[in-house]
Amino acid sequence: MQNDKRIAVLIPCYNEAVTIGKVVDDLAAKLPEATIYVFDNCCMDETAAIAREHGATVIREPRQGKGFVISSMLSRVDADYYLMIDGDDTYPADSAADLLAPVMAGDADMAIGARLAAYDDKSFRPLHVFGNKLVRGMINLIFGVKLTDILSGYRAFNRRVVNCVPVVSSGFEVETELTIHSLYYRLKLVEVQVPYGVRPDGSVSKLRTFRDGFRVLWKLFNLMRAFKPLTFFGTISIILFVLGVLAGTLPVRDYIVDRYVYHVPLAILATGLMLLSAGCVFLGLLLHAMNWRFKELHDVMVRGKR
Repeated sequence: MQNDKRIAVLIPCYNEAVTIGKVVDDLAAKLPEATIYVFDNCCMDETAAIAREHGATVIREPRQGKGFVISSMLSRVDADYYLMIDGDDTYPADSAADLLAPVMAGDADMAIGARLAAYDDKSFRPLHVFGNKLVRGMINLIFGVKLTDILSGYRAFNRRVVNCVPVVSSGFEVETELTIHSLYYRLKLVEVQVPYGVRPDGSVSKLRTFRDGFRVLWKLFNLMRAFKPLTFFGTISIILFVLGVLAGTLPVRDYIVDRYVYHVPLAILATGLMLLSAGCVFLGLLLHAMNWRFKELHDVMVRGKR
């Protein structure tokens, strides 16, 4: 490790009294040069007190939600390198140095602890692996990457990520947001395979399968519309065009054969679909051009912070 560089360990917590002491101790042993921050997100147990007893700096975030916590982390903690890890003791502290290594070597802006290569049967609840693969597949297809774990909460990143990536999510969809923003702003992402453990007895997950799964998909939908407007509206345009062709088949046949259109409603529908298709293409091109201008402005502003 580079001893002259400041490393901050960021631990978001909501009622993790059962595990937080061990997590802080393990990280302190593996990264003695790092400053460990535990963010108390409205904990109703002894999480904050235990974290202080074990030597962590505790910061309270009164807005409930993991997205709010991570936003607060990035704005309130100043360091050169960051390691973000959940406080539930499911991620191994042994992998901390492996995650930081490519970031500190300058080979990546963010290293993601990919969990799907080695995990216990009880590490994920039903549908969680399927949901992860669904979101991963959509992001890989749209951005042309080959990530294996989009939703991991175990990440290392540098100051450039803090300067570039805005966080506006409030809940567990924040990992999806971090990944997509990083890809959009052309940051270098790598994955480091890490084993994923099981919560110990007495520790309860705060993730709601259907509610939070829907929020992740909705966030993905909105970010795709915002960051890839030509792809988004172009896809809609193609669908409308195909439907327009199908709707116009009979009216066109009528005119070719009898020089008269008998299926007037279908002709009107086909015309409307074709106009909507053309409008979507125009809108996608316009938003795509605006996006590039905003990205250029963003790059200039980020360079000004360095």
